[in-house]
Amino acid sequence: MILICDFGGQHVQLIARRICEAGVLSLTVPYTKVKEAVEKHKPIGIILTGDALSAKAHKEAKIDRSIYEMGIPILAIGYGMARMAEDLGGTVEETPHKQHCPTDTTFDNQSRILKHMDVLSETWMSEGFLVTRVPDGFISIAATQEIPIAAMEDSERGFYAVQFHPEVEKTTQGREIFERFLFKVIGIEPKSKMASFAEEKIEEIRNLVGEKKALCALSGGVDSSVAALLVHKAIGKNLVCVFVDHGLMRKNEGDEVMEKYGKHFDMNIVRVDAKERFLTKLKGVTDPEMKRKIIGEEFIRVFEEEAKKLGEIDFLVQGTIYSDVVESGSGSAQTIKSHHNVGGLPEEMGFKLIEPLRTLFKDEVRELGEEIGLEHEFVWRQPFPGPGLAIRVLGEVTEEKLEILREADAIFREEIANAGLQEKIWQYFAVLPGIKSVGIKKKGRSYTHAIALRAVNSSDGMTSDWARIPFDVLEKVSSRIVTEVPDVNRVMLDITTKPPSTIEWE
Repeated sequence: MILICDFGGQHVQLIARRICEAGVLSLTVPYTKVKEAVEKHKPIGIILTGDALSAKAHKEAKIDRSIYEMGIPILAIGYGMARMAEDLGGTVEETPHKQHCPTDTTFDNQSRILKHMDVLSETWMSEGFLVTRVPDGFISIAATQEIPIAAMEDSERGFYAVQFHPEVEKTTQGREIFERFLFKVIGIEPKSKMASFAEEKIEEIRNLVGEKKALCALSGGVDSSVAALLVHKAIGKNLVCVFVDHGLMRKNEGDEVMEKYGKHFDMNIVRVDAKERFLTKLKGVTDPEMKRKIIGEEFIRVFEEEAKKLGEIDFLVQGTIYSDVVESGSGSAQTIKSHHNVGGLPEEMGFKLIEPLRTLFKDEVRELGEEIGLEHEFVWRQPFPGPGLAIRVLGEVTEEKLEILREADAIFREEIANAGLQEKIWQYFAVLPGIKSVGIKKKGRSYTHAIALRAVNSSDGMTSDWARIPFDVLEKVSSRIVTEVPDVNRVMLDITTKPPSTIEWE
């Protein structure tokens, strides 16, 4: 495992992504927890990372210096380079500019970590601190026109640092730097990640649970399906899957989930009709974070009640993935939104959590699903958030609004499938923004809802671009929605990337 020490900023998830792409597991911890994480997890390499925003907390953002004495190779990135230089006796100066910018950088390609790379290459430079004197034992291995020390190394101790961000696409040879650190400096043997990941997780879960029982939060989505099958392979009939129909599902989805899982999985599956319960809790609630937290807590309470009916249950299985964790905020990371299965969980629960997918991105979850034998239709189901349509109905959630959205969303998904685009677009859905507009329906004035269409392409959900759907398909979707859904007279298209938006609207 590679331990990623997070000093804050916007790129830590991309570093984890690059490590995963190389077939290596990683764990991200805040800088305040790095020593105990090293002692607990025994990593074979450490990455120190932060960006220009870390400058605001420079005096406080320090780590236990004993990690430099443990014989573990370290790669420092961005602010991490300034932190390493200062910790080991170099000189660091703060700059007035706290920003990132594309910069032509000259590399010493005789350096162990930069070997065989182009001498001149573009990097995504982090400004905020400059190393003006390297620590004893280090040499400078990269420079720009304005930055004499843009990277440094102490190959004897296995310490490397770059002021730019190799994880960002704008750094043209960034992946090579990670690969050389992992495979040449540390000496990791490249291998198929998912095959070994599945074996390790199944054995780990089997040893953890033993003869006890586990409850799985099964939504029918990709993440929970893969998590359920993985745990089922480990403990068999000691896993009980609970499908909570919270009334926030897409059209006919509750019935479809039960029908498909009944045919394809040899599992214990219990369906709980909790529609009235959830809608009552959400009545009058308009704040998106509050919605997520209410739904997260209510999920747990339902599972606790079901567990009492089923006998002694010690574990709760969830399909939490890495992007859920990052966006919900942890340690140095800023909260973007609380996912119901992370930031939305109550502090006190009657279960121990099993989250076998917590270190994986969405595309890796799909790869794992195929590795363990999950059928194609399950692996490539549309991503659907745990809070369901509650975060696609902006403002207060009511049954009337849900019905409007279900019908519009069903039309959108049906026409995408009719056009053969269902596997060419990463995610697509309808949103009810909660605004009304004047229109003409049935030859008279109407003042009814608008629907927004959202369609994006992404590999992992951390960044995305809006999907270019053919105009004739969009025309058909729009025409059908305003014709077939009585309370809608306008259709809009969301063409925003992530960032600055998120994929979901709430």
